Parts: sequence; structure tokens; C-alpha cells
Amino acid sequence: MVNKVKSRSAGRKLKLQMQITVDGFVCGPNGELDWMEWNWSDDIKKYVGDLTESVDTILLGRKMTDGFITHWSNVLNNPTDPEYYAAKKFIDYPKVVFTRTLDKHSWINTTLAKGDLTDEVNKLKEQSGKDIIVYGGAGFVSSLVRENLIDEYLFFINPAAIGNGLSIFKNLNGTMKMKLVECIPFDCGIVLNKYII
Repeated sequence: MVNKVKSRSAGRKLKLQMQITVDGFVCGPNGELDWMEWNWSDDIKKYVGDLTESVDTILLGRKMTDGFITHWSNVLNNPTDPEYYAAKKFIDYPKVVFTRTLDKHSWINTTLAKGDLTDEVNKLKEQSGKDIIVYGGAGFVSSLVRENLIDEYLFFINPAAIGNGLSIFKNLNGTMKMKLVECIPFDCGIVLNKYII
């Protein structure tokens, strides 16, 4: 059975920005990220900075949210940190956390989405504003992939293979066809492959 592509609205797009290995994993079997290239070159920093400017809302799964917000809040406390400007964006942007278990939270600029995943995402896409971005984690992104809710896949392929790990495509209901629209090798060894559905 092949997934049928759902019609795309003219509204906001949902973009996935994700680090990935050359063998298609987004983390090791236990969430390991030691394969990632952390020494980014200026060209990839500029690309990711421009990508961040193209969005104004962040989607997160519950498991990733605390670490994401805590990390960027800590960076924001140090104005001399080279990532200070990015941290300000990430903390200031509205964040929507998809959860079935939380009823309240203490995260800044964050709302909870507890309804049907497709309905909640489509409501966000219909709102005015810039595009929407999702960073993870793997389980949440897998659900978005399975429901065909992502419009642009931006895979930052790291020069590493790990042989085993978590994939965001393991629960597909058939084949998902994608179109490669951009491929950029960066000086640090990471290659961007951008796909649309």
C-alpha cells in the first residue's frame, strides 16, 4: 500500500530540521548523539540562521521539550555566548508541545496541544504568520511523518554511520515519495538534503 499525498494548503508550511547519519538514523538506540558534528562552519551557521528567520513557531514532542528549553534558556543567560541570538529566538518564539500526559507546565512562551495530532497541526498551519518548524524528538517526528504532516524535510546529514539507532521512517504505511529540491555540502562535512512532498 502506498501513502497518498494529502493536499497541501496554501497556508504555513511545517518544516522538519533534523540531524541524521548517512545510514538514516537520528540518534543511537538509547538516544546517543555522539556521532553529530558539533564544529559547524560559517556557511552552515548562516543557512540555519536564515532557516530560523523563516519560521515563527516551534513544535516539540513532550520528551524533548524540557531539554530544549533548558538548554536555550541557559545560553540566553550568557550574552557573550555565540549562540545568544539564536537562543533569544528559540525562547521568544511560541512553542507548541504535543502531549497526552501533561495538563500544565512552567515553560515560557509554550502551549500544550492535547487533541488529535492532524487536527492540531492543521489548525496551526491555517493561522497567519511565518512557517512552522519541528526539531524532534524521534517518536514525535515519526508520528508527524506517518500522518504526512511535514511539508519540507531538511536533513543535515552528518559524516557518520552508526549501524543501529532510531529512524523516523520505521512506521510508514507503505512508500513515501519525496522530491529533492536542494543539496548543499557545507565546509564542516555536513550535507543538507532538502526534500518536499
